[in-house]
Amino acid sequence: MRKEDMRAALERRQPAEAVPIWELEFHAWDQVTGRHIVLGKELCALSPAEQARALAANAEMLISAAQALGYAALTVPGNYWEIAPGEPAFYWLPPEARYCQIELLREACGGDLMLVAGSGGVMSMPGASEYLAFCYQLYDAPEEIDQRAARTLEHGLEAAKRLRDLGVEAVFTASDIADNRGLFFNPEQMDRFILPYLRRWAAAVKEMGLYAILHTDGDLSACLEELAESGLDALQAIDPVAGMDMLQVKAQVGERLCLCGNVDCGLLVMGSPEEVYAATRDLLVACKAGGGLVLGASNAVQPEVPIGNYWAMIEAWREYGAYVEVSP
Repeated sequence: MRKEDMRAALERRQPAEAVPIWELEFHAWDQVTGRHIVLGKELCALSPAEQARALAANAEMLISAAQALGYAALTVPGNYWEIAPGEPAFYWLPPEARYCQIELLREACGGDLMLVAGSGGVMSMPGASEYLAFCYQLYDAPEEIDQRAARTLEHGLEAAKRLRDLGVEAVFTASDIADNRGLFFNPEQMDRFILPYLRRWAAAVKEMGLYAILHTDGDLSACLEELAESGLDALQAIDPVAGMDMLQVKAQVGERLCLCGNVDCGLLVMGSPEEVYAATRDLLVACKAGGGLVLGASNAVQPEVPIGNYWAMIEAWREYGAYVEVSP
C-alpha cells in the first residue's frame, strides 16, 4: 500500500515499494480529471444541500486523481491561501466545509492514502501587507511578537487535534522563515520567536500520533542543523530557486529529517516535458537511496502548470522511483 511507503519515508526508512509522491498543494485537479472541483467563493455561494453534493463530488474527484497520479498522501484543500489580504483563493475551504471534506475523503479513500492537512502552529515571516509594521515591531515591541508566536502555537495545536480526530495522519505548518537571500530572522530572533515554538509544536503533534512537517521556502542553510534537531519528521520545499540542493541537504540532515520536494516549480511552469522528466529522473537517481525522500514539487503545483509537464514528472517517477531488491 502506498501509504505505507509514505510512513516509511517520514520515519527515514526505505519504503518497500517506491519513493512516495505527495504535494503540499496541488491545484490542477480539473486538468487531471476533466471535471471541476468546487472550492472557495464558488462553494460558499451554494445552498447547504448544493454544498454537500459538491463536497461529495470533490472527494470522488480528489481520490481518483490521486490514484491516477500514484500519490501516497493527499493534502486536504487548504485554509490559508490568499490572492490578496483577506481575499481567499479559489482552492480555499471555510473551516466547517473543510472538516466535512476530510470526513468524505477518509471514507472514500478506504485507508489507501495518508491524509495531510495544514494546521499552522509556527509564526512565519510577514506578508507584503504587514512587512514594515512587523519589522518595526520586532525591534520596538518584541513582547508583542512573543504573544503572536504563542497564539499561533496555541491555535495550531487546537487545529491539529481537530484534524487528528477527523482522520488526518500528518499535519504541516506552512511557516516561511527565509527567502532567497537566507533567513528573515536573525539568530537571536530565531532562538526567541521561531525555534522554541517549532520544537513545542513538533513534540505536541507527535504526541497526538501525527507526523509533523514544516514547509518553508528560501535558503535554510544557516538553520538546517537546528531544524534537524527540532523534532520535526519532515521538511518540505528544499527550495532550488534559493540554491538549496536536495543531495547536499540529504547528506547533511537526511538521517534526521525526511525531505519532501524538490522538483523546481518554475521548471514545472516554464520548462518542457523533457526537462521536467530529466530533472525528476536525476533527483530520484541521486537521492532515493536509503529512503527519507518524498517526491513532489518544490512548492505548490499551480494552475498554470501545463499538465503534460506534470505527467512527465510522474512518468520519470514510474521509471526511476521504485526500490529494487538486491539479490544476495
